[in-house]
Amino acid sequence: MEAYAVLETGGKQVLVRAGDTIEIEKIAVEPGQEAVLDTVCAVSDGTTLKVGKPYVEGASVTLTIDAVKRGPKVVNFKAKRRKGSRRKVGHRQDLMVATVKAIA
Repeated sequence: MEAYAVLETGGKQVLVRAGDTIEIEKIAVEPGQEAVLDTVCAVSDGTTLKVGKPYVEGASVTLTIDAVKRGPKVVNFKAKRRKGSRRKVGHRQDLMVATVKAIA
């Protein structure tokens, strides 16, 4: 079994392995640079599993930021019956495409 980690970013948890390409919410790093995230909830070296409370101390994941893109549009529509009240709000989240370089 190979090493993996459960990473928390953007309020979501993502299972990553070295070499994986993931989409995460935008962070303050330019494309082409590396980011080191230490919000690791669980890490495994292939034989043992360490689970944090809430994060594993000393564990980190190194990412290379490949690109920035826009996510799909999410539409929120609310209407109250018989009142003529309608509300439509759209939202597109900025996402980053990143490659997992190392799990430490």
